[in-house]
Amino acid sequence: MPRDEPLGEAAEEESVEEAAKLSARLIYEVIRRDGIDELRRPVRSLIWSGLAAGVMISFSVLGEAIFRTYLPKDADWTYLVENLGYSIGFVLVIMGRMQLFTENTISTVLPAMADPRPTVFKRIGRLWVVVLSANLVGAFLAALYIAYGAGVPDALLPAVRELSEHATGMGAWQSFLRAVPAGLLIAALVWSLPQAESQQFILIMMMTWLIAAGDFTHVVAGSVEMAFLMVNGELGLLPAVFGFFLPVLAGNVVGGTAIFALLAWGQVKGELIRELEHKKPKRVGTSFFEPR
Repeated sequence: MPRDEPLGEAAEEESVEEAAKLSARLIYEVIRRDGIDELRRPVRSLIWSGLAAGVMISFSVLGEAIFRTYLPKDADWTYLVENLGYSIGFVLVIMGRMQLFTENTISTVLPAMADPRPTVFKRIGRLWVVVLSANLVGAFLAALYIAYGAGVPDALLPAVRELSEHATGMGAWQSFLRAVPAGLLIAALVWSLPQAESQQFILIMMMTWLIAAGDFTHVVAGSVEMAFLMVNGELGLLPAVFGFFLPVLAGNVVGGTAIFALLAWGQVKGELIRELEHKKPKRVGTSFFEPR
């Protein structure tokens, strides 16, 4: 029987990389590079992608409304099943690679932790403002269509109204507190996607279902509900902005950035510092926005 030959350097490196593919360091690097790509995108692309996400996330509201309308009203399991409809919009947006603001609370922040320069934070601020604004415009367009476009069956509108009143009626403090877990879950979803591979659909469904089933608040999906009440004259501007939108926005950012992104960074910080120190002579004066 022939004796096994030792692996060559290339094969050995491939084996090591395969064995380490689920490490926190590699997940961080995948998301960091994805964040860099997003920060480099032109404003026009961000606007159209964010607008599309704002429109498509409305299918979370419609999906949940469809289940609520047609499922039995008195069954114990109805609540858990109807919340599966909430996941539909997120599947469309995330698998369609559209710009959803809450995804960017982690993916665009990780590059700044490795390269905390003013130009990086400036680009993060630009992306956040553009994407959130585009998401909001898309949400209002979707809400106008739901309310007045005649393309949504009248039978669904009572359920859409119930969901909207519940989402926006918690009060500012409660909305903020319920938004923190939602921000954490979306950030955890983004962190988990690189290793999910063919199970991404299931992962998105599970994590976003948990947001709905836990009665947590999401600023973009919730903006469709907020906008629906506003375009129907049932919610004023000040209560919408200060009682719902800003508290939920703050909670999502705290959950996704201040908590999860910092925890993720803490997992890999020591390794990255050693790596950067080792490569320091080659990196002085460079940034990932400058040509290499």
